[in-house]
Amino acid sequence: MIEIADIIHRITSNFPSLKKDLLIAHLKQTPQEFISRNLKFSAIYSFLLSVSFFFILDKAKQPKLLLLPAFVIFFILFFGFAFLKVKGQIKKRASEIDREVLFAGRYLLIKLHAGRPLLNALLDTSKSYGVASKYIKEILDDIDTGNPIEKALEKAMVYSPSEKFSKILFQVNNALKLGIDVTQPLESVIKEITIEQEIEVKRYGKKLNTIVIFYMLLAIVVPSIGMTMFIVVSSFINFPVGFKEFFVVILFIAIIQLVFISTFRAIRPQVNL
Repeated sequence: MIEIADIIHRITSNFPSLKKDLLIAHLKQTPQEFISRNLKFSAIYSFLLSVSFFFILDKAKQPKLLLLPAFVIFFILFFGFAFLKVKGQIKKRASEIDREVLFAGRYLLIKLHAGRPLLNALLDTSKSYGVASKYIKEILDDIDTGNPIEKALEKAMVYSPSEKFSKILFQVNNALKLGIDVTQPLESVIKEITIEQEIEVKRYGKKLNTIVIFYMLLAIVVPSIGMTMFIVVSSFINFPVGFKEFFVVILFIAIIQLVFISTFRAIRPQVNL
């Protein structure tokens, strides 16, 4: 007889990258716990939606056999949504680090130039202002558990959601392994990241110019001219223009505004030069 634990294990085996994604997202769950919780969540909410769908089918006098495919669709959607939440958490952590990665790197470089040993420089950086400092503190916590500094840096590099932060950790770790001065490769990678972020800002400026043109057309020109033409035409054909028509136009403009605000936030680069 197949037990539930075996089913969960088989489902988990179909997602080999789930363990790494959970660690990167900083979610304190094992893949088995995540799958088990996700299955329960998906089953409960799919059942509730299916019950609601049953009343819709009953009122529309449609065959009840549609409940089964509806339940399956709801279940797949809820099950996949949990994985999207993990990806969203990874992206959120990456944005947090990218926003402060140059600050943390420069602060670490200043401490090393001042003659501080690497471990002490990392400790000072973890106590400094900025979101990235808490991620450096995680490295120090790993070192405090008994891991060598090279292994702690390598682990943080593998499970870092930010590619830029991984570059800094790679250069520091590589310099330690080769036994060379850390400041030169660190200074080089900080300069490289600075150039990358400057390029991102320039790309953002070009995208912004294009989006602003569409914004002016869809959110200002089209509603203004369209409403004017509608009022003029309606006066000729004796079509009454009331509150409902104005409400629809205002609602359309509000939706356009929200769409463009979301677009501006989505394309904005996470930089802090």
